[in-house]
Amino acid sequence: MLLDFFPSRTLTWYLAKTFIVRILAVLVMLVLVLMMLDLLGESADILAYPGNGEGELLHYVGLRVPQLIARFLPYSVLLATIITLATFNQNSEVIAMKAAGMSAHQILAPLLLTAAAVALVSFTFNERVVTRATATLSAWQGVDYGKVPRESNVRSNVYFAAGDDILEAETVAGSGPATAMNGVTFYDRDPKGMIQRELRSNRATWANPGWTLAAPRVFDVRSAQTTQAATPQVVARTLTLDQVALGKVDADSQSLPELRRSIAALDKEGRRTAELKGKWWHKLSGPLSAVLMPLLGAVAGFGLARSGKLLARAVIGMALGFAYFVVDNAALAMGSFGGYPPLLAAWAPFLLFLLVGETVLIRTEE
Repeated sequence: MLLDFFPSRTLTWYLAKTFIVRILAVLVMLVLVLMMLDLLGESADILAYPGNGEGELLHYVGLRVPQLIARFLPYSVLLATIITLATFNQNSEVIAMKAAGMSAHQILAPLLLTAAAVALVSFTFNERVVTRATATLSAWQGVDYGKVPRESNVRSNVYFAAGDDILEAETVAGSGPATAMNGVTFYDRDPKGMIQRELRSNRATWANPGWTLAAPRVFDVRSAQTTQAATPQVVARTLTLDQVALGKVDADSQSLPELRRSIAALDKEGRRTAELKGKWWHKLSGPLSAVLMPLLGAVAGFGLARSGKLLARAVIGMALGFAYFVVDNAALAMGSFGGYPPLLAAWAPFLLFLLVGETVLIRTEE
């Protein structure tokens, strides 16, 4: 049985069905357009690798589409809110509902309920699909769309400091003693930071201690000559397995439990984790932004359509919605630099615009 806060069952279903259909329509339109533009920019790099063809292009689309859906779903909810309410207003349906004794909050209640369901689906989709797609795509891009190692926990473009020296790897895969690096470059530097030698190898494995470079090519800076080493070389003896495991944590590629464990491990090592903690909280507050969009876009649905201000109201609703995304990104950036605590950086924009949207609705309609 519906609460008094909601309109009748029939009207609630009508509003929710209209809203969800338009959310999906806007989302499909945005994803198709953005995917085409993105593919135009990336197709040359994908096809540049020998052997890549149409199958790899489709594979890229399959990995990129979940990211686009996750990123632009809140925008779709905002645009669908404005389209739905503006249409209801123009067709005098809002006037009919208000004449029946419904308040603005009651009209918005089915939309808010639908947006809450969308937020829940978005959270689950992000945790189960987007994180895996992001991890796979990052590893694939790290090898320039070539062959990705089949080992688990693949990370790309990783840099490690080993005393004065630097070890760089295109990909790192595996865990524990089975950890292996591919596309490795080792910079042997003096105490002043000047490079003395550069060693390049296709693969590096754990030597306990250090890392064994298989048949490296050695470039000597002083003589400016490149030679092929006859035997494997062990480098970076101070670089441990734990340091490699924590070398690069991509919050977008990890689920909430995985990211929590990574943050705990980094805290134990005394590493800075403010940015990761902010992103951990944002994995919760980000999907909930969909719930804000009906409230921020509600201004487009009220007022007299014949007054000529319908377009202005729609623009105001869009401005409020996009202002939220700007403030949200700015707060996350400030949290990454230590300007805000992680909890405040993730949740302050949501609470601020919740109050803004509610204030605008009450002052103009209630």
